[in-house]
Amino acid sequence: MTQLPSRAIRVASYNIQKCIGTDLRRKPTRILRVLRALGAQIVTLQEADKRLPPRPAALPAFALRDEGWQIVPLGGAGSLGWHGNAILYRGGPELMRADRLILPGLEPRGAVLAEFETPLGRLRVIGLHLGLVAQWRRRQLHALMRLSAPRDPVPTIWAGDFNDWDRGPLLDRAAPAMHFLPPDPSFPAPAPVAPLDRIAVSSGLHVSAHGVHTARPARIASDHLPIWADLTRA
Repeated sequence: MTQLPSRAIRVASYNIQKCIGTDLRRKPTRILRVLRALGAQIVTLQEADKRLPPRPAALPAFALRDEGWQIVPLGGAGSLGWHGNAILYRGGPELMRADRLILPGLEPRGAVLAEFETPLGRLRVIGLHLGLVAQWRRRQLHALMRLSAPRDPVPTIWAGDFNDWDRGPLLDRAAPAMHFLPPDPSFPAPAPVAPLDRIAVSSGLHVSAHGVHTARPARIASDHLPIWADLTRA
């Protein structure tokens, strides 16, 4: 990864598939190595908790803290987050607010929100994992727009697994206030063909670079590759 300018923030998103790699082995240490290599200050995670109640963390909190990560307090009973979504941060951002966002759907879905003071000023980060059915994904995007509208006008980042296989303008049409970065394949990790993982930014932010992290052990640590973006103020 390239070195960031002093007044820039690297944001990343990673579906860690409960730390189960493409070899079907659960190895949180591989996920930690990938997170370390990303060089990000803020990371949204998907599938960060195990599936069954009480949904304990798949990636141990103590291991994250040993690596210098702080965890946005959104979970309970040992979970990292909510509906499997979690937000980590380190290296400068100061957490100001955290919230859970309920999303409509046939299957249980939610998003998580955190606001930080950063070298770029106040930033709002929403981590999400949208549904498998297209009509519900559209409704979930519309819900995110409605839930964001009443809040203070803060530059906003959406980062997560949008579960959208289409490279067309569906996401842009459903959320016109957000600019989706060009799609790069991130799934399946060994030979990616689908841009399921995406980052979108609101006005007030400039993306100087973005990409998909492919370095070892990312291609085996999860079935998704992590994505990242370097941001400055517009």
